[in-house]
Amino acid sequence: MLIVVSPAKALDFDSPLATEKHSQPSMLKRSKELVGVLSTKTPDDLRSLMSISDSLAELNFDRYQDWSTPFTTENSRPAILTFSGDTYIGLDAGAKFNERDFTHAQKTLRILSGLYGVLRPLDLIQPYRLEMGSKLETKSSKDLYEFWGSEITEKLNDDLLESPGDSALINLASNEYFKSVNPEEIKGTLVTPTFLDRKEGGDYKMVSFYAKRARGSMASWIIRNRVKTTKDLKDFDEDGYRFDRDRSEPSAPVFLRSN
Repeated sequence: MLIVVSPAKALDFDSPLATEKHSQPSMLKRSKELVGVLSTKTPDDLRSLMSISDSLAELNFDRYQDWSTPFTTENSRPAILTFSGDTYIGLDAGAKFNERDFTHAQKTLRILSGLYGVLRPLDLIQPYRLEMGSKLETKSSKDLYEFWGSEITEKLNDDLLESPGDSALINLASNEYFKSVNPEEIKGTLVTPTFLDRKEGGDYKMVSFYAKRARGSMASWIIRNRVKTTKDLKDFDEDGYRFDRDRSEPSAPVFLRSN
């Protein structure tokens, strides 16, 4: 069973690391091609491409000028301890994972990335910003979806074969990132959980902020509890969520929470 999540724009390169374990990204050659394009962009180009502020454009201009290989623990950090957006607050690997959890996560968790393609949790990354939906043109592609083509799906299939438990891909990524995957080509069952919240007197609905955290929380729960079958996903009960049998289908379990 293999889990996929999105990356985050917010990055943490300062806090102490919870593990010294690390690995190298498997698609770094392709990342270099993208950086080769990005490093030619001016701050104004990046501001337009990414729809970001002047200060963020300057920051990312500097990042792509400084980006270099080889990746070492001096210039890079493990992905799961670097991304720090809502999904990673839910994951909380720095506080909740022990060494065995980090080792298990290497087999069961993958992070989709506009720059790095597919990352294992402990793969080293350097600071960047490049959302999968960015219209970055290269010599051979009009955007990142075309650039990565079938490579991300092929990599996930390879990793799915090596993962423990059911032959299933648990999609906890956003639509923007999962669009880089061809569901019809996945060599296993595709399961996409949904998290719905309700305020008193209201209807259940998906709230992006809460859903992102819940995705991270479920990924963390699967890893820490060594969950290996899709039928056991219904036991997820972190952060007040509960499985709703009536709204669920085998490939689309639904979890509800009342606030």
